[in-house]
Amino acid sequence: MTDTPFPDHGKAALALLNGHHPLSRKAGQFLGQLAVDPTPISDPQSNWLAKLLERAGLPALAKGGGQ
Repeated sequence: MTDTPFPDHGKAALALLNGHHPLSRKAGQFLGQLAVDPTPISDPQSNWLAKLLERAGLPALAKGGGQ
């Protein structure tokens, strides 16, 4: 896997959903919403997404990728 940051939250969410990463039901619902909704995400949502990406060993979200 590359270390290139994800350009937007939708692509990051899809990478987590399509990978074989253990996710809770709540995390899966959150990621499903991010994958289909282009609306900018809040700081708490961005922080949660960053934690999920880090736990999965995936690249971070690019700066401004939640907007």
